[in-house]
Amino acid sequence: MDAKLTLSFNQDVVNKAKKYAADYNISLSRLIEHLLIQVTASNYKSLEDYPISDWVSMVAEGEVEYKKTPKKTRKGSKNEFFSLRSNK
Repeated sequence: MDAKLTLSFNQDVVNKAKKYAADYNISLSRLIEHLLIQVTASNYKSLEDYPISDWVSMVAEGEVEYKKTPKKTRKGSKNEFFSLRSNK
């Protein structure tokens, strides 16, 4: 059963979280729920004890370069399709 909860966050954090949730087709409520499940899955004495993935550690230490491929737009896909057809 779902329960309502009122939370307050920095507006910039809210905007970024909304964009992240939209990019991954998940509601902001389910995103927050997932994060809370992860944090409460074990008994950590503090947030500093919460495990960070190896990838995040490597990024923090500068060992990994993250490259995000931009999403194709509908117009871009259409233009690509017709340009490939005209090259035949």
